[in-house]
Amino acid sequence: MRSSVRKFGVPILIALLLSACRLESSGTARPEEAGMSGKHLRLLDGILENAISRKEFPGAVILIGRKGKILFRKAYGQCQWVPQRKPMDEAMIFDLASITKPVATATAFMILVEEGKVSLDEKVKDYVPEFVPYVDPAGTPGEDARIWHLLTHTSGLPPYTEPRGHAGVEQQFGKRLPTEQLVAYIAQLPKTDPPGTALHYSCLGYITLAHILKKVSGQDIAQFTQERIFRPLKMKHTFYCPPEKMRSLCVPTEVIEGKPFIGVVHDPLARLQGGISGNAGLFSTADDLAVFAEMMLHNGSYKGTRILSPLTVARMTSVWPKAAFAGRGLGWDLDSSQSTSGGDLFGPHAYGHTGYTGTSIWIDPDTQAYFIFLTNRVHPDDKGAVIALRSRVANVVAAAIQDPSNAKTPR
Repeated sequence: MRSSVRKFGVPILIALLLSACRLESSGTARPEEAGMSGKHLRLLDGILENAISRKEFPGAVILIGRKGKILFRKAYGQCQWVPQRKPMDEAMIFDLASITKPVATATAFMILVEEGKVSLDEKVKDYVPEFVPYVDPAGTPGEDARIWHLLTHTSGLPPYTEPRGHAGVEQQFGKRLPTEQLVAYIAQLPKTDPPGTALHYSCLGYITLAHILKKVSGQDIAQFTQERIFRPLKMKHTFYCPPEKMRSLCVPTEVIEGKPFIGVVHDPLARLQGGISGNAGLFSTADDLAVFAEMMLHNGSYKGTRILSPLTVARMTSVWPKAAFAGRGLGWDLDSSQSTSGGDLFGPHAYGHTGYTGTSIWIDPDTQAYFIFLTNRVHPDDKGAVIALRSRVANVVAAAIQDPSNAKTPR
């Protein structure tokens, strides 16, 4: 690698790496070949350019697929504003933030379920003995949380715990914290509600799930997902802790003390764990996420490689019946308060997820369509806005579908 840098120089080397990423990705088909309107999809150009001009985020990559074809792939704006401007490229690698939850953690955990190594109705405390139950105002302990409560964000765990400050975990334990120690701390936090009674979207639950996965499988979430998910699917640009040779392809996030995070996870609790966590830490490209979406749309299989069984995919992407009020599947969001990223037009079986850094993915099995919308709205100062725009992008994608005979009528 060093000899390559000396020979070509950093800018040329980056261009060569991006070119290689594009060569590995499939080309785009005309939208009309898969029943979508190319003219309608071109509305995205104005929507994205206007948002960038308002400085809602530096840049974005959008990829749209349907019926096994990639129909739209485009980069907009800049990948970096600070310390100098750099153009966005459609092959760049994004910090996915909470998209880690369904794509890595929930998928990995359900592989263990399929193999009979764990059951979703088992108690969390069977794997994390320190996990205390909810205690009511009279001081009476409630029922124990089950693993499915962690997956559906209904365990009673609070959303997050501050890493810094007087009472933060960094103050108590230092700037590097083994996952086991962090999970023991999380387990003893007071629970907000009895399990299965309230939705509190919780990063802490997914940190706990990754810890349980390691106890059961013997591998951390990074090792397990590479071996069982990303390498079999040939998702070559999807990983935790991007290797040094890939750092130059990573989209910068927040600027701290004058330097942006590049290839370093933005989420503070994930950073405390060395970048490997169940709630955040995964990096990927739009094209790799398209492969994952195709696998999900094909009931757990992609080009002859099976990752999940059809019944597992169906269960993960349906509202969990024991906590229907939450609108969540197992890892995936269907109809919760956060599901606005799917817009107003896709039907009740569509599902997806978002990430704090400005990332999102939405998949609709009824129309065999999906879209991936990646931004770095946290660059440079964590003040960018993308929530409303996600919904508008989703509506344009849905409205571009021109063969409603293939779309199921909502229940």
